[in-house]
Formats: sequence, C-alpha cells, structure tokens
Amino acid sequence: MKNLEKSKIDGFKNQFSGEVILPTDPSYNEVRQIWNAMIDRKPGMIARCTSADDVVTAVNFARDNGLLVSVRGGGHNIAGNAMCDDGIVIDLSLLKQVHVNTETKRATVQPGCTLADVDAETQKHALAFPVGINSTTGLPGLTLGGGFGWLSRKYGMTIDSLLSANVVTADGRQLRASETENPDLFWGLRGGGGNFGIVTQFEFQLHPVGPDVLSGLIVFPFDQAKSILTQFASFTESAPEELSVWMVSRQAPPLPFLPEEVHGKEVVVLAICYVGDPAEGEKLIEPLRSFGTAHGEHIGVQPFVAWQQAFDPLLTPGARNYWKSHNFTHLSEDVIDATIEYAGQLPSPQCEIFIASLGGATSRPAPESMAYSSRDANYVLNVHGRWDSEDEDERCITWAREFFAKTKPFASGGAYINFLTNDEADRTESAFGASYTRLQEIKKKFDPNNLFRMNQNIKPL
Repeated sequence: MKNLEKSKIDGFKNQFSGEVILPTDPSYNEVRQIWNAMIDRKPGMIARCTSADDVVTAVNFARDNGLLVSVRGGGHNIAGNAMCDDGIVIDLSLLKQVHVNTETKRATVQPGCTLADVDAETQKHALAFPVGINSTTGLPGLTLGGGFGWLSRKYGMTIDSLLSANVVTADGRQLRASETENPDLFWGLRGGGGNFGIVTQFEFQLHPVGPDVLSGLIVFPFDQAKSILTQFASFTESAPEELSVWMVSRQAPPLPFLPEEVHGKEVVVLAICYVGDPAEGEKLIEPLRSFGTAHGEHIGVQPFVAWQQAFDPLLTPGARNYWKSHNFTHLSEDVIDATIEYAGQLPSPQCEIFIASLGGATSRPAPESMAYSSRDANYVLNVHGRWDSEDEDERCITWAREFFAKTKPFASGGAYINFLTNDEADRTESAFGASYTRLQEIKKKFDPNNLFRMNQNIKPL
C-alpha cells in the first residue's frame, strides 16, 4: 500500500461514497482500534462503507491493486482479523440498520450491527434469534462462524436461523445466497467464516422470546467445585431445551448480592436462562440450588435485553485477550478435574474458564447440512485469558495453553472457529472437519485467488 500512487488513492476516494481514512488522518488511531488490545495492526487505508455499492468499490480497488484485505464488522474477533497491516480494511461498522417484519417474523440485518442493535429491535416485538452473550459483539463474524448463546438449546445456532445473505464476492458481484439461490455459497457461509465474500445483509427467521425471561446467577465457593461441576455435567445432559445452564469459574467480581469478603475470591458460577413460563422455570432450576452452599444468588424475571448485556462489564474493549477452546460431547471426570486444577491457578483476576452447555436444537441438523459440522458439541469450553499489561502475556498465555493441552485428549474434535486465536492456523482444517474439502471447492469457485484470507482461512482447492 505504501507504494500505491496517490492518484489511485484519490481516484478511489472519488468513487467511494463513504469515508476513507489514511494513516495521516486525525481519526486513524481511534478507528483502527479493535476489541482485543493484543492486536495492534496498522492498515494503509480504512474504507468505511455506507452501502453495498461501497463494498463493491472497495473490493474491486483492493483486488485490482493487489492489496491485502481485512473486513471489519464489530471488530470483536479474538484473532483480530478485522485489521491488517499495510492493506485495506473494508469497514462495515456504519451499516447498522435492523428491520423486523412482524408478519413473516423475519429480520434483515446490516453487517455493522452489534448483538445489542439486533436485540433492541427484535425485542420490541418479543422476537429474537440465537446470538452470543456479549452485546458488543458484531453480528457478521458471530454468524459466519456459527454463533451460539442462551437461546441455542431451544432454537439452534445463529446460522440455523439464517434464511439468506446478500454477498459481495471477490470479483465484485453482488449475489444473493439462500437454499434456492447460490445454494453452495449459502452452505459455505453457514459456518465457513468470512472466506467467500462480504455479507452486506443477513435475513433471519425470528422466534418468540421474552420480552422478559427468568435468568441470573448462583455463585458457589470454589472449594465445592468438584461436587458442583459433577452435578452440572449430569444435570445438563437431561435439562429441557428451554433451559440453558452454563458454568463459569473465575475470581468473583464485586457483585452487590455477594458478601464483600467473597469479592476477588475464586468461585464457581452457574449462569441460567430459561426461555419459557418463569413459574415453570423456577421449578426446573430449584435442584441447582442444592448443588452446594451458595455464597449468594441473583435470579429473577428481567428483560431479555438486560440479561444479554449482563456480562458486558467483564468483556469491555481495551484488555489483552487470549483464548483456547475445545468441544466435548460429555464432561468426563478428567475434564472436571483439569478445570478445577487450572481454575485454582488463575494467572490474572480477569481470567476465567467457562463451559457452555449446548445440545438440544444445536444437535439436530445433520453435520453435512452446512459448513458448521460440530453438531456433537454438547459442551464448548473456553479458556479465557484476559489481562491488562504486556508484562503478563507469557504467564497468562502459558496457563491457557497448558490447560488446553491437558484437556485435549478428552475433546470431541472440531472447534468453534470464532474462538480460534491468530496463532491457531494449524487447527483450521480440523475445526471444519468433514466439511473442509467441500469448503475448499466453494472457495475456489467464489474466491480462487484467496482475496479474503484475513480469517480462519480455507485455501482454494
């Protein structure tokens, strides 16, 4: 990019209706910031799109000038793929419209939307589709990698509600992908990451949710961890699909319902969301309270949008983050013991280990029905390393890698690509599993020269 003639840059600016930000512009350093502070890349240009036509213009300019391309939605990806060095960032973050059709129960969503943007509009009508658990996450990256959250046991992965997508491909075409239009592209988009083009509009099926749900936390002492995790593993194997119970082990934040002497101490937390009649939910969660002697709990009926934002304070931008993740069909005693061992050695007050309970509707589609094939992942474990200072990098990363290695023999294979860090390119093929060869064929058809390679990359066949 440094060698690109000024006349070409000026020509691009004249064709592009959005904002073009260069390294010399005052807003450059602010706009290039993304969620994970470990990523500090310096693109040669940031093209902030205001329409699908802008995306076409930017793709054509990048391709014709041999530029490295990255695509920014929410900028939340752990690997930092929203930014590249020296190339062009095609920034979608200004495209934030959500439209809900209450008759068809469908929503169209632009690619700059966060989960909060989506929830705000859909919940006006007591409708939703499954998304993640941190409301500042960008919708496009979450969706293209699969997507799961509190609604997934009932309604499946995010991609299971995806009906169509408008896509700009590497040759600058605008295509619609669905079960009936470009079905091979649609197959690949549902779990294949950003490998095949840039989505400029998503269309989702909506489901009845809320606007209020029974949700909250039960916080147990860490010395009861073996009993609680063992019961958690058993309980979640047969829980109804309306009920999601996740486990988090970390140092207790200063939550008002916890005694002050518990703040900063290791705890085991059960996070609960029931999508159904709250009275029925109360009966179902009562056994959880007997798993141990809790420090405290905060469970009640609250707006779904509030529960979707409950973990935001623990996941604010600007910290250094490093994750390692495994899928499991069940939680063996070996996995439970390793979790307790490493949760007792947290290298930073912000580090945590969480286990998401999936199954239910996420396991029903056939593994070959779309690119995301890990339908046997009843549990997704994420080792979430998080800290503030570069001096802590080695200690925290080593802790995450050691725990990952210790639990690897018990994992089910595959991986959730949204949790892969930028040093895990060697896991990409195994993450896609049996889908990989077909994904390579689709990549060859729609992006034969691998223009879109700032991702968990699928190399063209």
